[in-house]
Amino acid sequence: MAQGNGLLDATPVPGGEVLGGVAVRATSGPGVLVQWDADRQILVIGGDSVGRAALAEQLLAMATAEDGGHLHIDYFPGHAYLADGSLSLVVNSPHGGMPLERGGRVES
Repeated sequence: MAQGNGLLDATPVPGGEVLGGVAVRATSGPGVLVQWDADRQILVIGGDSVGRAALAEQLLAMATAEDGGHLHIDYFPGHAYLADGSLSLVVNSPHGGMPLERGGRVES
């Protein structure tokens, strides 16, 4: 993400809405624009180096969060790194999207 070019590829399901990959592109910005390429079924993330670095930092923090959780990435006017027109994303921790609530207490 921070380096600016690459493709994480997966096998898409024809006609499905399954993520087939993530492409990252270095662009002049400003900011990061997240788009959906329906033909290739990939998420395309393009942006300037500062914006890509900020997004990469947030994704890494979520990937290493040992107690689970999720991250909402949504554009709003004045956003620190997202460009107007970016898709909204919800990124789940690999340790679970939400801590479990049991008997009035939260467990992760």
